[in-house]
Amino acid sequence: MKNKKGHKTRKQLLAEKETAAKRLVEKANAQENPLDAVENFHSYCTPDGTDVKLRCERVGNLPEGVLPWVFDLMERNVKAMYEKSNWGWNESSKRKELTEPSAWYLTASVDDQLVAFSHFRYDLDDKVEVVYCYELQLESRIRRKGLGRFMMKCLEGLAAASGMKKVVLTVFKHNTEARSFYEALGYKLDRTSPADWENLDYIIISK
Repeated sequence: MKNKKGHKTRKQLLAEKETAAKRLVEKANAQENPLDAVENFHSYCTPDGTDVKLRCERVGNLPEGVLPWVFDLMERNVKAMYEKSNWGWNESSKRKELTEPSAWYLTASVDDQLVAFSHFRYDLDDKVEVVYCYELQLESRIRRKGLGRFMMKCLEGLAAASGMKKVVLTVFKHNTEARSFYEALGYKLDRTSPADWENLDYIIISK
Protein backbone atom coordinates (compact mmCIF):
# COMPACT_ATOMS: atom_id res chain seq x y z
CA MET A 1 0.00 0.00 0.00
CA LYS A 2 1.26 3.45 -0.92
CA ASN A 3 0.40 6.84 0.48
CA LYS A 4 -1.52 9.48 -1.46
CA LYS A 5 1.65 10.68 -3.20
CA GLY A 6 2.38 7.19 -4.49
CA HIS A 7 5.32 6.60 -2.17
CA LYS A 8 5.76 3.53 -0.01
CA THR A 9 5.04 4.00 3.67
CA ARG A 10 7.76 3.71 6.30
CA LYS A 11 6.17 0.49 7.51
CA GLN A 12 6.38 -0.97 4.00
CA LEU A 13 9.99 0.06 3.60
CA LEU A 14 10.93 -1.49 6.94
CA ALA A 15 9.10 -4.71 6.02
CA GLU A 16 10.95 -4.88 2.70
CA LYS A 17 14.25 -4.27 4.45
CA GLU A 18 13.60 -7.08 6.91
CA THR A 19 12.57 -9.44 4.10
CA ALA A 20 15.78 -8.65 2.22
CA ALA A 21 17.79 -9.27 5.40
CA LYS A 22 16.12 -12.65 5.90
CA ARG A 23 16.98 -13.64 2.34
CA LEU A 24 20.62 -12.74 2.89
CA VAL A 25 20.72 -14.86 6.04
CA GLU A 26 19.10 -17.78 4.21
CA LYS A 27 21.61 -17.46 1.36
CA ALA A 28 24.51 -17.36 3.82
CA ASN A 29 23.25 -20.47 5.59
CA ALA A 30 22.91 -22.28 2.26
CA GLN A 31 26.66 -22.14 1.66
CA GLU A 32 28.54 -25.41 1.44
CA ASN A 33 31.79 -23.96 2.77
CA PRO A 34 31.88 -20.27 3.73
CA LEU A 35 35.70 -20.30 3.70
CA ASP A 36 35.59 -20.57 -0.09
CA ALA A 37 34.72 -16.86 -0.12
CA VAL A 38 37.70 -15.82 2.04
CA GLU A 39 40.80 -17.38 0.53
CA ASN A 40 43.20 -15.60 2.89
CA PHE A 41 41.76 -17.37 5.93
CA HIS A 42 42.35 -21.04 5.14
CA SER A 43 45.55 -21.21 7.18
CA TYR A 44 47.63 -19.23 9.66
CA CYS A 45 51.27 -19.31 10.69
CA THR A 46 52.02 -18.22 14.25
CA PRO A 47 55.05 -16.03 15.07
CA ASP A 48 56.91 -19.15 16.27
CA GLY A 49 56.31 -20.93 12.97
CA THR A 50 53.39 -23.17 13.91
CA ASP A 51 51.14 -23.92 10.93
CA VAL A 52 47.42 -23.80 11.72
CA LYS A 53 44.72 -25.07 9.36
CA LEU A 54 41.15 -23.73 9.46
CA ARG A 55 37.90 -25.43 8.50
CA CYS A 56 34.31 -24.20 8.50
CA GLU A 57 31.36 -26.56 8.77
CA ARG A 58 27.80 -26.81 9.94
CA VAL A 59 27.41 -28.58 13.24
CA GLY A 60 25.77 -31.54 11.49
CA ASN A 61 28.79 -32.02 9.25
CA LEU A 62 31.48 -31.93 11.94
CA PRO A 63 33.82 -34.93 11.98
CA GLU A 64 33.42 -37.43 14.80
CA GLY A 65 35.17 -36.33 17.95
CA VAL A 66 34.91 -32.58 17.40
CA LEU A 67 31.87 -31.92 19.60
CA PRO A 68 33.16 -33.89 22.62
CA TRP A 69 36.34 -31.80 22.42
CA VAL A 70 34.26 -28.60 22.10
CA PHE A 71 32.30 -29.45 25.26
CA ASP A 72 35.48 -30.33 27.14
CA LEU A 73 37.24 -27.11 26.11
CA MET A 74 34.19 -25.06 27.08
CA GLU A 75 34.20 -26.57 30.56
CA ARG A 76 37.92 -25.98 31.00
CA ASN A 77 37.87 -22.42 29.66
CA VAL A 78 34.62 -20.80 30.74
CA LYS A 79 32.67 -22.92 33.23
CA ALA A 80 34.07 -20.91 36.15
CA MET A 81 33.27 -17.66 34.35
CA TYR A 82 29.64 -18.74 33.89
CA GLU A 83 29.39 -19.82 37.52
CA LYS A 84 30.29 -16.27 38.56
CA SER A 85 27.46 -14.86 36.44
CA ASN A 86 23.71 -14.60 36.96
CA TRP A 87 23.29 -17.22 34.24
CA GLY A 88 25.22 -19.91 36.08
CA TRP A 89 26.59 -22.98 34.32
CA ASN A 90 23.93 -25.26 32.83
CA GLU A 91 25.60 -28.11 30.98
CA SER A 92 22.49 -29.42 29.22
CA SER A 93 21.47 -25.93 28.09
CA LYS A 94 24.98 -25.22 26.78
CA ARG A 95 25.11 -28.54 24.93
CA LYS A 96 21.77 -27.76 23.31
CA GLU A 97 22.99 -24.32 22.22
CA LEU A 98 26.19 -25.72 20.76
CA THR A 99 24.37 -28.35 18.71
CA GLU A 100 21.40 -26.42 17.33
CA PRO A 101 21.05 -26.94 13.54
CA SER A 102 21.82 -23.28 12.78
CA ALA A 103 25.27 -23.52 14.40
CA TRP A 104 28.40 -23.16 12.28
CA TYR A 105 31.90 -24.02 13.48
CA LEU A 106 35.19 -22.46 12.50
CA THR A 107 37.83 -24.88 13.77
CA ALA A 108 41.61 -24.61 13.88
CA SER A 109 44.03 -27.51 14.05
CA VAL A 110 47.77 -28.11 14.26
CA ASP A 111 49.02 -31.43 12.84
CA ASP A 112 45.40 -32.66 12.83
CA GLN A 113 44.99 -31.80 16.53
CA LEU A 114 42.19 -29.34 17.32
CA VAL A 115 43.42 -26.22 19.07
CA ALA A 116 40.61 -23.64 18.73
CA PHE A 117 37.04 -23.14 17.63
CA SER A 118 34.42 -20.49 17.11
CA HIS A 119 30.72 -21.29 17.24
CA PHE A 120 28.90 -18.72 15.13
CA ARG A 121 25.67 -18.23 13.23
CA TYR A 122 24.32 -16.24 10.34
CA ASP A 123 21.23 -14.71 11.89
CA LEU A 124 18.93 -11.73 12.30
CA ASP A 125 19.66 -9.73 15.43
CA ASP A 126 17.11 -7.01 16.10
CA LYS A 127 16.06 -7.39 12.43
CA VAL A 128 19.62 -6.80 11.21
CA GLU A 129 21.57 -9.48 9.32
CA VAL A 130 24.69 -10.40 11.32
CA VAL A 131 27.30 -13.00 12.06
CA TYR A 132 26.75 -13.74 15.75
CA CYS A 133 29.82 -15.15 17.46
CA TYR A 134 28.64 -17.36 20.32
CA GLU A 135 32.05 -18.69 21.31
CA LEU A 136 35.73 -18.24 20.59
CA GLN A 137 37.78 -20.74 22.58
CA LEU A 138 41.46 -21.63 22.33
CA GLU A 139 43.59 -24.30 23.96
CA SER A 140 46.04 -22.71 26.39
CA ARG A 141 49.09 -23.80 24.36
CA ILE A 142 48.00 -21.78 21.31
CA ARG A 143 47.03 -18.55 23.08
CA ARG A 144 48.86 -15.24 22.67
CA LYS A 145 50.10 -16.24 19.22
CA GLY A 146 47.64 -14.20 17.18
CA LEU A 147 45.27 -17.05 16.36
CA GLY A 148 42.29 -15.60 18.23
CA ARG A 149 42.72 -12.30 16.40
CA PHE A 150 43.07 -14.16 13.08
CA MET A 151 39.88 -16.14 13.68
CA MET A 152 37.91 -13.00 14.54
CA LYS A 153 39.21 -11.37 11.36
CA CYS A 154 38.05 -14.49 9.54
CA LEU A 155 34.54 -14.09 10.98
CA GLU A 156 34.57 -10.46 9.87
CA GLY A 157 35.57 -11.62 6.40
CA LEU A 158 32.78 -14.20 6.35
CA ALA A 159 30.31 -11.51 7.39
CA ALA A 160 31.41 -9.14 4.63
CA ALA A 161 31.46 -11.87 1.98
CA SER A 162 27.88 -12.88 2.75
CA GLY A 163 26.46 -9.37 3.05
CA MET A 164 26.03 -9.37 6.82
CA LYS A 165 26.14 -5.93 8.46
CA LYS A 166 28.43 -6.75 11.38
CA VAL A 167 29.85 -9.33 13.76
CA VAL A 168 28.10 -9.36 17.14
CA LEU A 169 28.98 -11.10 20.38
CA THR A 170 28.15 -11.18 24.09
CA VAL A 171 30.84 -10.88 26.76
CA PHE A 172 30.65 -10.96 30.55
CA LYS A 173 31.48 -7.67 32.24
CA HIS A 174 33.77 -9.50 34.65
CA ASN A 175 35.72 -11.14 31.82
CA THR A 176 38.21 -8.29 31.62
CA GLU A 177 40.72 -10.21 29.50
CA ALA A 178 38.15 -10.92 26.79
CA ARG A 179 36.85 -7.36 26.88
CA SER A 180 40.36 -5.99 26.38
CA PHE A 181 40.94 -8.44 23.52
CA TYR A 182 37.81 -7.38 21.64
CA GLU A 183 38.33 -3.69 22.34
CA ALA A 184 41.81 -3.96 20.81
CA LEU A 185 40.16 -5.40 17.69
CA GLY A 186 37.85 -2.40 17.44
CA TYR A 187 34.67 -3.85 18.91
CA LYS A 188 32.31 -1.31 20.45
CA LEU A 189 29.19 -1.43 22.59
CA ASP A 190 26.29 -2.45 20.35
CA ARG A 191 23.01 -0.55 20.35
CA THR A 192 21.29 -3.76 21.50
CA SER A 193 23.45 -4.00 24.64
CA PRO A 194 21.49 -3.77 27.92
CA ALA A 195 21.41 -0.38 29.63
CA ASP A 196 23.50 0.03 32.79
CA TRP A 197 20.39 0.47 34.92
CA GLU A 198 19.26 -3.05 34.00
CA ASN A 199 22.13 -4.27 36.21
CA LEU A 200 23.00 -7.27 34.03
CA ASP A 201 26.46 -8.83 34.07
CA TYR A 202 27.06 -8.92 30.33
CA ILE A 203 27.38 -6.53 27.42
CA ILE A 204 26.82 -6.92 23.69
CA ILE A 205 29.54 -5.60 21.40
CA SER A 206 29.92 -5.46 17.63
CA LYS A 207 32.04 -4.35 14.72
